[in-house]
Parts: sequence; structure tokens; C-alpha cells
Amino acid sequence: MKPLEKLFSPISIGSMELRNRIAMAPMTTGWAPADGTVPDKMIDYMEARAKGGVGLLIFETVVIDERFPYIMQSVGLWDDTLIPSFKRLVDAVHRHGAKIAPQISHPGPESFSFLKGIQPVGPSPCLCKGTGQVCRELTVDEIQEIVVQYGEAARRAREAGCDGIELHAAHSYMLAGSFLSPLRNKRTDEYGGRADGRLRFVTEVLASIKARAGRDFPVILRISGDEYVYGGRTLGDTLYIAPKLVEAGVDAFEVSGGVQPEMTWRIMPPTGTPLGLNVPAAAAIKQVVSVPVMVVGRINNALIAEDILQKGSADVTVMGRALLADPELPNKAKAGRFDDIAPCTACSLGCIGEQTKMRPMTCVVNPMLGREKETELTPAATRKRVLVVGGGPGGLEAARLAAARGHDVTLCEKSAKLGGQLNLAVIAPAKQEITVWIQYLARQAQKAGVHFQFNTEVTPEFIEEMKPDAVVVATGGECVVPPIPGVDKAKVVHSSDVLQGRVTPVHAKVLVIGGGSVACEVADAIAGPGDNPMDANNKVTIVEMLPEIAQDEPPAARMVLMQRLRDKGVVTITSATVQQITDDGVVMSHEGRDETLSGMDHIVLACGTKSVEHLRDKISTKVPEVYVVGDAKRARRALEAIAEGSNVGRTI
Repeated sequence: MKPLEKLFSPISIGSMELRNRIAMAPMTTGWAPADGTVPDKMIDYMEARAKGGVGLLIFETVVIDERFPYIMQSVGLWDDTLIPSFKRLVDAVHRHGAKIAPQISHPGPESFSFLKGIQPVGPSPCLCKGTGQVCRELTVDEIQEIVVQYGEAARRAREAGCDGIELHAAHSYMLAGSFLSPLRNKRTDEYGGRADGRLRFVTEVLASIKARAGRDFPVILRISGDEYVYGGRTLGDTLYIAPKLVEAGVDAFEVSGGVQPEMTWRIMPPTGTPLGLNVPAAAAIKQVVSVPVMVVGRINNALIAEDILQKGSADVTVMGRALLADPELPNKAKAGRFDDIAPCTACSLGCIGEQTKMRPMTCVVNPMLGREKETELTPAATRKRVLVVGGGPGGLEAARLAAARGHDVTLCEKSAKLGGQLNLAVIAPAKQEITVWIQYLARQAQKAGVHFQFNTEVTPEFIEEMKPDAVVVATGGECVVPPIPGVDKAKVVHSSDVLQGRVTPVHAKVLVIGGGSVACEVADAIAGPGDNPMDANNKVTIVEMLPEIAQDEPPAARMVLMQRLRDKGVVTITSATVQQITDDGVVMSHEGRDETLSGMDHIVLACGTKSVEHLRDKISTKVPEVYVVGDAKRARRALEAIAEGSNVGRTI
């Protein structure tokens, strides 16, 4: 069989025929306006993925009732006046041969209706941990009204030209998922009790959709194969209800797993979690149903997708964040251009992490996300000689794009390899996958024609001799050394010393000063519970001045990291300020009193990063254009470094 032959073969979901077996998962963008319409930014974003070769685009949550939005604002199909806006989106996707199905939903317990003075609703009263709100139990009459709303929203989707819809009933989440799950459905009437009772709401919704949108209008059901928590729905339960759902009108299943928020890491799996983690559940469901089974969850490249299909574990593979990183993934994979695919490592910094801070979605490796039209790469009007100082992510991105636009670009790196701070990030447990960022950026810069000079310290004299037209300063950052008395003691080392193996604690007591992600990753790398006598058995204590540790980690990644720290017996002391470092410990202020920690073999400084920037002022009068990006500008994350490098590379 030819490479990727299965992935790029057509398949039908009911009356909808897909050109290939790559679907895009529904992902909330944070771009929706208050009136429920689809803005141009969303249309451009979806059109780019359709043009990139995706077979089916499942559009983000579309609400069926204006009073119950999902997150702050949602695209909607609650009224016929919204059909023309949606049709613009559908037409843009269809122009490129892709199909589109919106994920229609009533957010139920997850609704932000409380912002309008309306209490969220659900099958039973429950606390929605995401919003802190308690929903009220729906009456049977209200349930029937909502059932009609689902059907009417599906009708509008069809009138807008959609090829089908997806019904969200997964994760013990939103209204349909809440009815299906014993974790939230505590009703004692016909809509609760055993599995058949909990199924009733969803089957009535399916009947309403088919009655109003047509029996031939495809419905995909998103479902958790297993909820993976005590008291939740098991895979065995799902295998029981899946055939019944097919009888009720389901044309395909999209299999996910876990529940929100207790198992967020299974729903949006972070770096280091298993690839294709829902495949076993999908394979089991496929054995008991006669309709296509789709599977989602850490399927981040075409070769893995093909393997899933070849083994018969699923009929369609669903990719989410991988298509944010590179909308052209399908076309590039089909052409065999695997090295040119921008890689997603599930870092979640831009796509999920930004939205938890009430900011719109973006992407580390694809800063053009959501700016597809305005950031199209154009040739440089005048060819310039460009010097990039520093080979970290920001410098590499600036160099790559500047060269791609036609500039003569030289990148100087003071060490022997590229990657900057990413070279430290990949050492931590479960972070090795991030190496593909470095490989991709370096490979693409080389293909674009960037000239590399390693082991080169750039000085003002070097620049004066080279006479560049523009200099991009991307010199990165270095570990902060806090002004704590005793910081120069013999047992004090830096986090980079530990991560790079210059200091290797064995059967030691280690104190880590700082509680950000780097500090926690150092602890994760060296700690051990002592159960295995062959292990290093290091006892690690973290001291952090803030109330919590790892606050700079995205939610799902933090959940996994915190569990590993607990499993390894790491002790955390928060809301504590180190006042002095002693020969074997620290004196700290904790909860209003001074405390001493002693008996430490190593004291590790993990107090953040500071900028390394010494060129701009020295060369500003010697070079026509000087730009500073990434940590050299201000110590932050790879997200900002690559975005700034991208902006400079596109405009220089």
C-alpha cells in the first residue's frame, strides 16, 4: 500500500462524502462577537484550513439559545437572522472542497448566562467548577423546549449550507454531556437513573434534529469513550449505549475521553502525554456500531493518523492543535513534504493558555493564527543585508522569514548549536518532544538560505566590519541571581546546572528556590520517592513566594506536572520569602514568622530569567535598522519570542 493511502482515501458520513480522513476538531477561538455572527477573522481562519486540504472542519461550539452563551461570547444559530452570516463561512470552506459541520450545543452548567443574571441550567443541581456557579435543575417542560431549539439550530445549519452538524455529548460537559453522565445526572424521573434514562435527552434531541433538518442530514456525536473517574461512565457503559444512539440517528461518533474539569489533561492532552490516547476506546466502539468512528486526542502528524487507520482502530482521524500550527498539514503530507510541516507539541501556551487569561487564541509555532490574510508573506521591496544575533526561537523565526522574503541573512550564534532556552526546556521530563520546534525552525531557516556562523560572539566591531543594513538582536536571557545574602555559598547552583547535568544530585536533599515552571521541572527531573533502591532517591523541597507553584503552566500541563511532583514526594512551601542562604539551607519568612530549613546538599536557584541585551545602544548609530526580539527585549516565553521574530521577519 502506498504511503498515506488510507488517510487520503474518501469516506462517507451519511450523505456527506469527505475527500480524505482528516477532520479538524472544534476549538474555541475567543474571537466571537457579542451578536452571535461569524466574524471575518473566523472565516479567514477556517478557509485557510479548508485550502490546506482538511476533509471536514468541525466548527467551534455554536449555541442554540442567546440567553446561554458558551464562554463570554459565542457564535450562534438561535435565530434565522444568523443564517446569512453562517452561510458566508460555509461558502468560504466549500470553495476549497472541504466539508463543514458546526458543533451545536446548549452549554448548560457551563453557560456564562450568570453574567446576564440568568442561572445556568442542567439535568440536576450541581457546581460548575469552571465558573463557580451552581446550576438549577431543568423541568420536563423546559427540556422539551430545549429539544426543539436543538432541532431548529440544525435546520438553520442546513439552510446555511452546512454538510452536517456535531452534537457535543462528551466529558460530562455542557447540557447533553451532563445528561449522559451519572456524575451530573441525578434525576429520578424518566431522564435519569440507569443508562437508558440518561440517554433519553440525547435521543430526543436527535429526533428533533432529524425531524427539522432532515433524516439525511448527518449528525456526528462527540462522546467520551470512557470518563476515567470513579462514578463516571465506563467504556463498558459506552459500548452499551453506542448502538442505541445509532438507532436514534447518529451517523458517526467522534471519540474523546475524560471529564471536565477533573480530567482536562485527557481532553486537551499536553506535551508528554501519549499520542492517540483515545484510540483504544475508539477501536472498541468501532466493533459495536455500523457507522464511521472518528477519534481525537494527540494525533499530531499524518504518519500516526495513517497508522491508526491502517490498523482499523478508527475510520477518520481528528486533529486539532496540529492544524492550528500548520493549516497546510494535509497538503504537505500528501505531497510527502513532512519536514516542512510546522510541528505541534501540545504545549498549549497560545491555543489554550491565552484563553484562560481571557485573551484570544494564538499559537507558538504559528503566530499568523487568526491573522491569515493580514500576515501573508510578501517579497521584500529592497534586498537587505540582515544580521541576526542569537539562534534561539525568536532569532530563528526572524531569520527564516527575512530570508524567505529575499533578504541576505546571516545568523550568528555564540554557542555551538541552535535553540537558545529551548535546549534547556527539552531536558525536563516529558518535554523531549519540544526538540521538533528547534529542528523545524533550523531546517526551514536553512532552506530559506540563511547563513549560519556558530561559536561567534557578536560585538560592535564585528557589526561595523560586516556593515549590515539591519540587525535583529535575539540574544535571549540568562538565569536571575536574586540579591539574597549568601547567594554565593558553595552549595548554591543554577537550574541550568542541574538540567544540563553539570550538577547531579544523588541520594541528596535538594532545596529549589522558586516555584515557576522551570523550578518545578528541575524538581520533577531529580526527585524520587525512594521506593526503588536503585533510584537516586533525592528529597526535593520547593520554596515559592507566591501562594501556588507552576502558575505559568497551562491548566492541563499543570495538572499532569503537579501529579508527578506529588507522586515523587516533592515538598512545597508557598507564600514564603527566602531572606538568607546559609551553608546548608535557608532562613525564610513564612506565614508571619521566620523559619529555617537546613541539611540541604544542594540549593538550586530557579528564580526566572533576565534579558541579555548589550548591543542595541552601542550600534544604534551605526546600523540603519535595529530590532530587539524575545528575551533580549524582555524575559518571557517562546510564545512571545517567536511572535516578535515573526513580525520582524515579515516587515524588515
